[in-house]
Amino acid sequence: MGGKNKQRTKGNLRPSNSGRAAELLAKEQGTVPGFIGFGTFHSDLGYVPAIQGAEEIDSLVDSDFRMVLRKLSKKDVTTKLKAMQEFGTMCTERDTEIVKGVLPYWPRIFCKISLVLQDHLIKETPDTLSDPQTIPEEEREAKFYRVVTCSLLALKKLLCLLPDNEFDSLEEKFKSLLSQNKFWKYGKHSIPQIRSAYFELVSALCQRTPQLMKDEASKVSPSVLLSIDDSDPIVCPALWEAVLYTLTTIEDCWLHVNAKKSVFPKLSAMVREGGRGLAAVIYPYLLPFISKLPQSITDPKLDFFKNFLTSLVAGLSTERTKTSFSECSAVISAFFECLRFIMQQNLGEEEIEEMLVNDQLIPFIDAVLKDPRLQDEQLFNHLAETLSSWEAKADLDKDDKTAYSLEKVLLNFWERLSEICVEKINEPETDVKSVLGVSNLLQVLQKPKSSLKLNKKNVGKVRFADEMPESNKENEKYVSSEGENSGGSELMAEPSLTHSCSDLISPLRKKPLEDLVCKLAEMSVNYVNEQKSEQHLRFLSTLLNSFSSSQVFKVLLGDEKQSIVKAKPLEIAKLAQKNPAIQFLYQKVIGWLNEDQRKDASFLVDILYSALCCCDSHMERKAVLDDLIEVDLKWNSILQVIEKACSSSDKHALVTPWLKGDILGEKLVTLADHLCNKDLESTVSSESYFSERWSLLSLVLSQHVKNDYLIGEVYVERIIVKLHETLSKAKKLSEAENNDSSVSFICDVAYNYFSSAKGCLLMPSSEDLLLTLFQLCAESKEKTHLPDFLISKLKNTWLSGVNLLVHQTGDTYKQSTFLRLSALWLKNQVQSSSLDITSLQVLLSAVDDLLNALLESEDTYLLGVYIGSVMPDNSEWEKMRQSLPMQWLHRPLLEGRLSLNYECFKTDFKEQDTKKLPSHLCTSALLSKMILVALKKEIVLENNELEKIIAELLYSLQWYEELDNPPIFLTGFCEMLQKMNITYDNLCGLGNTSGLLQLLFNRSRENGTLWSLIIAKLILSRSVSSDEVKRHYRRKEGFFPLTEGNMHTIQSLCPFLSKEDKKEFIAQCIPALLAWTKEDVCSINGGFGHLAIFNSCLQTKSIDDGELLHGILKILITWKKDHEDIFLFSCNLSEVSPEILGVNIEIIRFLSLFLKYCSSPLAESEWDFIMCSMLAWLETTNENQTLYSVPLVQLFACVSCDLTCELSAFFDSTTLDTTGSLPVNLISEWKEFFSPGIHSLLLPLLVTVTGESKDTSETSFQNAMLKPMCETLTYIPKDQLLSQKLPARLVAGQKTNLPEYLQTLLNTLAPLLLYRARPVQIAVYHMLYKLMPEFPQYDQDNLKSYGDEEEEPALSPPAALMSLLSTQEDLLENVLGCIPVGQIVTIKPLSEDFCYVLGYLLTWKLILTFFKAAASQLRALYSMYLRKTKSLNKLLYHLFRLMPENPTFAETAVELSNKDPKTFFTEELQLGIRDTSTLPYHIPHLACSVYHMTLKDLPAMVRLWWNSSEKRVFNIVDRFTSKYVSSVLSFQEISSVQTSTQLFNGMTVKARATTREVMATYTIEDIVIELIIQLPSNYPLGSITVESGKRVGVAVQQWRNWMLQLSTYLTHQNGSIMEGLALWKNNVDKRFEGVEDCMICFSVIHGFNYSLPKKACRTCKKKFHSACLYKWFTSSNKSTCPLCRETFF
Repeated sequence: MGGKNKQRTKGNLRPSNSGRAAELLAKEQGTVPGFIGFGTFHSDLGYVPAIQGAEEIDSLVDSDFRMVLRKLSKKDVTTKLKAMQEFGTMCTERDTEIVKGVLPYWPRIFCKISLVLQDHLIKETPDTLSDPQTIPEEEREAKFYRVVTCSLLALKKLLCLLPDNEFDSLEEKFKSLLSQNKFWKYGKHSIPQIRSAYFELVSALCQRTPQLMKDEASKVSPSVLLSIDDSDPIVCPALWEAVLYTLTTIEDCWLHVNAKKSVFPKLSAMVREGGRGLAAVIYPYLLPFISKLPQSITDPKLDFFKNFLTSLVAGLSTERTKTSFSECSAVISAFFECLRFIMQQNLGEEEIEEMLVNDQLIPFIDAVLKDPRLQDEQLFNHLAETLSSWEAKADLDKDDKTAYSLEKVLLNFWERLSEICVEKINEPETDVKSVLGVSNLLQVLQKPKSSLKLNKKNVGKVRFADEMPESNKENEKYVSSEGENSGGSELMAEPSLTHSCSDLISPLRKKPLEDLVCKLAEMSVNYVNEQKSEQHLRFLSTLLNSFSSSQVFKVLLGDEKQSIVKAKPLEIAKLAQKNPAIQFLYQKVIGWLNEDQRKDASFLVDILYSALCCCDSHMERKAVLDDLIEVDLKWNSILQVIEKACSSSDKHALVTPWLKGDILGEKLVTLADHLCNKDLESTVSSESYFSERWSLLSLVLSQHVKNDYLIGEVYVERIIVKLHETLSKAKKLSEAENNDSSVSFICDVAYNYFSSAKGCLLMPSSEDLLLTLFQLCAESKEKTHLPDFLISKLKNTWLSGVNLLVHQTGDTYKQSTFLRLSALWLKNQVQSSSLDITSLQVLLSAVDDLLNALLESEDTYLLGVYIGSVMPDNSEWEKMRQSLPMQWLHRPLLEGRLSLNYECFKTDFKEQDTKKLPSHLCTSALLSKMILVALKKEIVLENNELEKIIAELLYSLQWYEELDNPPIFLTGFCEMLQKMNITYDNLCGLGNTSGLLQLLFNRSRENGTLWSLIIAKLILSRSVSSDEVKRHYRRKEGFFPLTEGNMHTIQSLCPFLSKEDKKEFIAQCIPALLAWTKEDVCSINGGFGHLAIFNSCLQTKSIDDGELLHGILKILITWKKDHEDIFLFSCNLSEVSPEILGVNIEIIRFLSLFLKYCSSPLAESEWDFIMCSMLAWLETTNENQTLYSVPLVQLFACVSCDLTCELSAFFDSTTLDTTGSLPVNLISEWKEFFSPGIHSLLLPLLVTVTGESKDTSETSFQNAMLKPMCETLTYIPKDQLLSQKLPARLVAGQKTNLPEYLQTLLNTLAPLLLYRARPVQIAVYHMLYKLMPEFPQYDQDNLKSYGDEEEEPALSPPAALMSLLSTQEDLLENVLGCIPVGQIVTIKPLSEDFCYVLGYLLTWKLILTFFKAAASQLRALYSMYLRKTKSLNKLLYHLFRLMPENPTFAETAVELSNKDPKTFFTEELQLGIRDTSTLPYHIPHLACSVYHMTLKDLPAMVRLWWNSSEKRVFNIVDRFTSKYVSSVLSFQEISSVQTSTQLFNGMTVKARATTREVMATYTIEDIVIELIIQLPSNYPLGSITVESGKRVGVAVQQWRNWMLQLSTYLTHQNGSIMEGLALWKNNVDKRFEGVEDCMICFSVIHGFNYSLPKKACRTCKKKFHSACLYKWFTSSNKSTCPLCRETFF
């Protein structure tokens, strides 16, 4: 049959094997089972069916069983073991029929398995089990050890599971195994797992095959007994089990080993070493072991048992045993078990009895008393149990010999025990540990047996044959009735105060124990009396705790018969005479208690309780204690007495009448009073002096027994009143005093009181205390003067009180005075206008805590009722609204959102109240916070409270929003609301606010003002949809006749009304404007009100009806004819009524809007009316400067300037096309009369206003007229500006070439660029911008004075601007100096810094405009000045802090990508005044504009700065300029060349935009020079390259010189390419004219100051530029001619 790897014959589908052969053979032999299979166990353990028709039968076996049977046929041991486990499980779980189907296949496999196990143990080696060539030695050995261990354990399992009737079939196999010497050697194998498995198998063999083991006794005994000292934790349990089975099974086992020489020494060594860390495992086996020892082996008994027990005790002293509780317990248990067993076996043998007590038990106890680590109650319990068993036996067999022997043993024991106890106590410096041991021992011995409870965790307890049987009978496998496996026991009983226990103690113990106690007590008290030994006193306390009897107290008193102090009441004296315990208490204990130096007197209080136990009744005890606390006991002792009562119910029962009595109660009330007013004693007493007393108060208030106070309730109430009185005074103390005050102690006491009072109703006094605690937490530190740690304590305290309050049953709000009074207090707090932000935050935080505590109440209405009681009524709300300062009206009036014709600005912010929040804000914030908490828990509020509160919150927020410059504390208030989530959206999102809008409309119609603005705000912020609003104004006629409320409501709705709605309102207004008397014109329901509504409609650009507008204008002209005195033309406003001012404001506003929105032409008379009225109103404005503080006058001034501005803008924008529709002389009238009239009024007015004003904020109402006035001034023509007659303003020592009137104008306007109001700065800039081109010509006229005589001539731009710039540079250094270049700074619009930066950039724009207007030579002088002052460098650094990283217009992001995006460099900056929408981009755009101008007009200077800057700045500038500016400038430069009209004689210039090139061709006679100028990609920072084109008739050297000159000119001159080319051409022309080059710069014309060579050397006659010579001399440090080296004169 082919080998495994050979090719199989074609058609032979199955491999040939012995299984197949077996199948064929079975078929031939018939159905009788015969042939099982081929092969030994080495070949194939295949699963082969043993009967005929295998194929058919095979299919009958369950598929799962088939799988398991196949696994069993595998070679791997682990696989086989797992398969066996599976097989076993399946046999128990599967159906019986299925299991029957497997049975025919089981015998062979079973036989094989048993054979395999035997072979594994006897024949196999590591090298036969695994292939030595492929598997490392370590792995081979490990596998072998696993197989051996598993085989041993498998045999053990087999033995245990095999039924007795089938055991005979395997007996032969086991006999064969046991006959093998190799098997017995496994007991000494080096691998512990194998040894353990071996001993387990030995135990099983002893159990199941005792006869086989007896036959092999000579091998079993040494193998097991000589291994008795094996200390491996894996082996020990199995070994000792095997030892016991061996002793039990093989009676003659000791014949095969030498016990005294081989076994006992090993046992003794192991026990002496405390079981070598395995005591818990080994020691429970010791009693069964010695119980099985035959007498022949143990003779002489005395010596054997003495040695054995001595070894046991020695084991206890090893360090390992002492540190382990389980080890120690095992040793102690074993000792007592063995001792009892030996005593039981040898009663009557005096020698052994004495040896056990005198030589073993007493020394053992003595050793334990010396070592505290062994003083476990378990040991004393074992001792007590041992004594109890002896006493019980002696009591049971009264006249028996046994009883006599035991009594003798016990007598001997007590004598010896007494000796060692006395020895321990009878020392002046007695050892603390020993004393503790003695007291513990006596306590345990005093207990009856019934109170010694077993430790439930242990397995069981040895029961000796003479004891009553117990329920637990485990572990009785192999121990006779004489002994059983032992577990420890643990003491669970407490010492009791009563005598009842002693009745259960055996008389054999009672007498000697009492004698011993009396002896020890007497000895201790002597030591205390003579030597004041505290150790003996403590021992005495412990003794009395367990043995408190009159007899002991008599002994303690001794011969002393002194009477108690005569001052004592008769009752006490009699009691003391009768009761030695009370006598001892007064004579001794009180004295000890009152000794000052004693720290811990707790044990003395125990003696006091022991004495009280001896009293006959409660009344006696009360009398004694009442008497003691009057004089004898100090407070700390009283505290300890009460603490002891709380810690034990027995002790509490003793003193209950005293605790509840009057004497103690009154004393505690007095104590509370004393502590709360401790100032008198605080100087002399320590902190602990007070803390003890506070602890006492806390204890009596907080400790409850069965839901009742510890002391009388009336006294609890009185103590709380005292605490409350003290807390109420805390606010009057300073923080330092509070730090040291009793507040902290009161908090602790109150906290404990509230926390512990579960189920007790709060008393009235404790509710008052709770209110004060709450108030102290709800007020800011500034008021309460409390340190943080106290506030935290107070909070915890009042929260615990509220928590107690809300868990009471019934109507909490009605019952609780705290809730009613706290609601009232909160209401008063917020309405008193005394809170700043911090105070309000503290208050809201406290309220939040309070409401969250109230939410836990079962009373669901509680929170709603509470909020309702804090809510003000309507009149209170109205009063608070009226007290709000009226500045909020400024903005709505200015913006025309509301109209007013009366003065209502009565209330204003007071200087002193700048931190106090208005009461309306505080109240709305508080209630909003409250409903926020309520809504989160879905609590429904009554009486529309939710809508009312939200409406008032909106009123507060709207008031704040309308303020011009809200103070910081108001901004902080709004930020606080945001942080606390107190917002309209949050409140509406949580509750039902369907009636809110109706409420707001009702209030708006009724009162107008802010209520109207709230509706507009809600619509604007999309909080309310327009459809919701529409329902409320459907009936337009309902708004008429007009009231202020109706008018304001319509005005606020105007921006949101449809055209149809507006037309309906206008239709109501028009008839009303026609026929009015003078009074009616000024009233709300007359001309003023209806015109105001008309203006509001017109303001929203929705009236395009020209006729209608002209109609209104005609009505106004009629009014002027009929009632001209109403029109305030050129008059004093001090006597004018607000009604007339109001109607004038509306008329002027209408005219402005009319000009803005009316497209149809006006008649000449209409123009006259508008323009004359405008100028007349402007004159009125100018004449009433002193009244600008009156709001309506300020508003009048604003609208007058607005109208002027609209007219100026109108005429400024007229073109030839539009003038055709105007009356003929209108433009000339404007230019000749009206425009000069306006500016002659406004320019002086600007100077006056800016000179007087202190508050310069643009948004301030006082400066409202600055905007329209300044915008009007931007339209001033240059000629009118130059002709203005302003007061002369000249500065002494100021260098100037300007005429006086110009210098005055400049000196007057320039400083206003520093004025901190944007409108003024921009207006001044526009005016000066028009003047700048005029200034350079005056320097040009005086140019000769700046001749060549100076080495480096420089000329300052206008001195007024430069001195201004110097001031601005200092200001900017403060703002931007600390910021690295390249880090972008965002300047907040309209801030102080904004004005500084704006002024600085505008000044530079003016300087650059001035520079550009100057001629080349002047520019050179100006740029030299700028270089010297380094002003330009400072500017450039600042620009790179102000220009945005991406200077793209925000709105261009959406534009199509094929267009170049708009940037701040491509778009011109429009500096408007009234349009504030682009304010955030003002500074960035302006900075970019200035940078653009600088690069364009001063390229050489920027290049110089850039090249000298540090690398980081160099890269930032290069990157930014290349990306955003170079392309724009290159394009502009090339375009300027292309569009230039400048003609050069003999030179043509062309430009190519795509390649950034400029080509210049110079021709003179026969000479042709062509130069190509290439602009770099980072133009103008990089160098401009000059390349040569055609060159005809010029020498190479000359050619190079000229190229170098052109390159120099283009690099170093601050101008355009055309200017550079002009300079170069001029230079070349001069050369051809015969002017010689300067021999320093090789140029005729100087590249920087454009001068000719004029300084000649006297020796060589060569001429040089002055600047070149100056540079030559300074750099060479010589004054010689550069050419001939002679001294230059």
